[in-house]
Amino acid sequence: MQAQPPGPKGEPVVGSTRRYARDPFTFMQQVGRAYGDIARFRLADRDTYMLANPRDIEEVLVAGERAYSKPVFGDDAVQELLGNGLLLSEGEFWREQRRRAQPAFHPGRIADMADMMVEHTERHIADWEAGDVVDIREEMATLTVGIIADAMFDADLDSDTVERVQTALEPLGTRFEPDAVRFLTPSWVPTPENRRFQGAIDTLEEVLADIVSQRRADGVNEDDDDLLAIMLRATEAGEIDDSVLRDELMTMLLAGHDTTALTLTYMFYLLDENPGARDRLHAEFDDALGGGAPTAEDAMGFAYADRVLNETMRLYPPVYVMFRQPRTDVRLAGYRVPEDALVMLPQWVVHRDPRWWDAPDTFDPDRFLPERSDGRPNYAFFPFGGGPRICIGKRFSLLEAKLIAGTVCQEFALERVDDGPLDLRPSLTMHPAEPVETELRSR
Repeated sequence: MQAQPPGPKGEPVVGSTRRYARDPFTFMQQVGRAYGDIARFRLADRDTYMLANPRDIEEVLVAGERAYSKPVFGDDAVQELLGNGLLLSEGEFWREQRRRAQPAFHPGRIADMADMMVEHTERHIADWEAGDVVDIREEMATLTVGIIADAMFDADLDSDTVERVQTALEPLGTRFEPDAVRFLTPSWVPTPENRRFQGAIDTLEEVLADIVSQRRADGVNEDDDDLLAIMLRATEAGEIDDSVLRDELMTMLLAGHDTTALTLTYMFYLLDENPGARDRLHAEFDDALGGGAPTAEDAMGFAYADRVLNETMRLYPPVYVMFRQPRTDVRLAGYRVPEDALVMLPQWVVHRDPRWWDAPDTFDPDRFLPERSDGRPNYAFFPFGGGPRICIGKRFSLLEAKLIAGTVCQEFALERVDDGPLDLRPSLTMHPAEPVETELRSR
């Protein structure tokens, strides 16, 4: 047995860092095809082990979950942004925070929010007119920011505040694009990029502080079950302090809208590329709704929409790669993986692996029919992660996406202005590199 897994040798000192930074999607896919279930390479100063077999990914996320932690990267600007919120916190503190936040994501509460989600969508598209050209990514991001603030903070953000949030997101995204020089430059160094990054954090903290101040002035009732109310009661009881409150709200504001907005963006792009699927989805909405507003009960019956969303997240997973770090030496895919190494779990690779998916680059929602899913490993598809740390907002996000799609698609068919594939921009999540200009066609 080899002492180390195979993998690309890379360059002296920096290993594969520059290749990964130039195009992580191509790099990861080439490594997966060349080396199979596990590959070892160097990213910056870390030995990295990329797993491409769902069995091993399940071991990391589920069976052996407590043997791994979230890694720290360089100066860890992610920690500076999100702090000790649910996405990054660890151990007993994370378990207590997850338990505390759970009522805000109770299935019954999420179903009760359906009307609110539809109202936001109807209000957002009221000014749309046939023939208009919009950046559908920006439109979906603006819409989902308003929805997450209402759902989790009981806050109705005005258009100026939403614009401030959206403006702040650009320097945040830039800061987390893979770049060898950026990785080695601490966030405290006053480069123009770092100043923009810190300014964006300051803007978002000001927005959140205003929301918290207003809510404290209005008062919190014992039966209020939104996330902000739950966290404010915890601060009043001395269970958490305001820094934890800030971290949880920042995490929810950013993570709670971004992935849904991106999923809808990629869905509309793929439907334009596959008009037969678009017609079929429109027909499902038309038959079920007859021009009416969708409800949570309606959404439960949107079987084809479920498959469309799954297929969208298979081909274009907003979270395209995850990382873990072993707490002690572990054994994966027959190799010893040392403490302090990075373990890479790449949705981008696994979701397009021909071992698990026929014609993996083809958009085919019906591949998620039960009869075609038999025998496929569980973690051949993991857009929301998995195990105890599976995304707490999964149910919320899927309902929101179906309700938005059902509302929009009854009014408009969306056609992308440009032809050809999307260029992708890697950051904490996977974004289109350019505006996704889309023409609104009346139905």
